[in-house]
Amino acid sequence: MSGWRGILLRAMRVPPKPATPPGGETRVFRAGRNYFRYKLVAWLIAQLAAAAGLAFAFWFAANVPIPGVPERVMLALEILGAIGFVAQLPFSLLVTVLDFEMRWYIVTDRSLRIREGITSVREKTMTFANIQNIVVRQGPLQRLLGIADVEVRNAGGGASDEHHGEKQGNDPVHVGFFRGVDNADAIRNLLLDGVRRQRDAGLGDPDDVAGIATTHDDGDLAEAAAILLTEARALRAAIVTRAG
Repeated sequence: MSGWRGILLRAMRVPPKPATPPGGETRVFRAGRNYFRYKLVAWLIAQLAAAAGLAFAFWFAANVPIPGVPERVMLALEILGAIGFVAQLPFSLLVTVLDFEMRWYIVTDRSLRIREGITSVREKTMTFANIQNIVVRQGPLQRLLGIADVEVRNAGGGASDEHHGEKQGNDPVHVGFFRGVDNADAIRNLLLDGVRRQRDAGLGDPDDVAGIATTHDDGDLAEAAAILLTEARALRAAIVTRAG
């Protein structure tokens, strides 16, 4: 990759295109264009929030003198803040663009490989023989944009591993995501075919294929309702306990 993309990728030490995982009949999938638009809107909202915070800091510095801090120092800090904000605009925008462009979802007849991230590169390889769950997740905003996430979960791991991964801000090691794709059902069916071939070849129990979860999860609203219900029950229990 040449030009500014190549310079930025080399500066951030982003590896080149990932190697093809084991197997043949390679297919490469990409996140949908609407996922890129979603990321751009998120970037714009973040920049507007930062600009509002910077404007408030300027107003505060101008109207609320800080004892012991000369006006020249405050002015210098304001100038540095403004320069830093303007300077990060093109860099953060380029990172957003590259984060979309450098997502790799590679599938063969035996395994899959997912590479994502720019500032923190994450790569996972999963074999069909170990896949346990395949779930299409699509919230209200994703439905509006015509995109979805395909969650692929390996056998193994557990609640403690998943909690640790979420706490660190990363996906658990036994879970992979095809994020923001506009052909989620086609990807799910391709993965299911791969799992069936592995089971038929004797690399696993053929009966396990029927047990693979292949649900289409509209999760956001249902999950929010479940959380509210849990909190309501906890609040009722606390009130009863206090009253007793």
